[in-house]
Amino acid sequence: MQVILLERVAKLGQMGDVVDVKSGYARNFLLPQKKALTASKANIEAFESQKAQLEAHNLETKKEAEAFASRLDGQQFIIIRSASDSGALYGSVSPRDASDAATAEGFTIDRKQVVLTRPIKELGLHVVSVVLHPEVTAEVELNVARSPEEAELQASGKSIQELAAEEEAAAEYEIAELFDDIGSAASEDEDLEPVAEAVGATEDDDESTTS
Repeated sequence: MQVILLERVAKLGQMGDVVDVKSGYARNFLLPQKKALTASKANIEAFESQKAQLEAHNLETKKEAEAFASRLDGQQFIIIRSASDSGALYGSVSPRDASDAATAEGFTIDRKQVVLTRPIKELGLHVVSVVLHPEVTAEVELNVARSPEEAELQASGKSIQELAAEEEAAAEYEIAELFDDIGSAASEDEDLEPVAEAVGATEDDDESTTS
């Protein structure tokens, strides 16, 4: 099916290009999203007559998108999720989750603008793209953690594996200290035994002398 593009579409073409696409892609995405028109003679003529206006509108929206991108690009948004000790999420982070997290911080983003190159199914820092305009894309970082405190540690550069290792090391250290304390106490008891025996012997001698 041939369509004429009303804006730039990634991996397809620029505004005004007439391209061949699958009918389903055209009917389910390009046409309803008003990104293209069927390439009939009437539509091509209509596009040519409105081309200057469309290009001016595209330039205006592009400038707005670039201004927004300059504020959005590089931002980090925290998403709190339940996960196992190994860092595997019970579920996955969706584009809507990313959109809601950004909106909560004052950046209005539609979930359809969020592009996940792969499913987010583990704790950590994940970079995702946000398409603000056919020619403007920003990148943001999602800090997926089990708590705000864990998110803060991850933001400082520590991975969930490092955090788990530190917690395990701390636990082992506490156990080692506990055994050291027990050992010290036992050693003190052993040191006191000869003293006690000596005191007992002295008391026995005193009693013998007295009698």
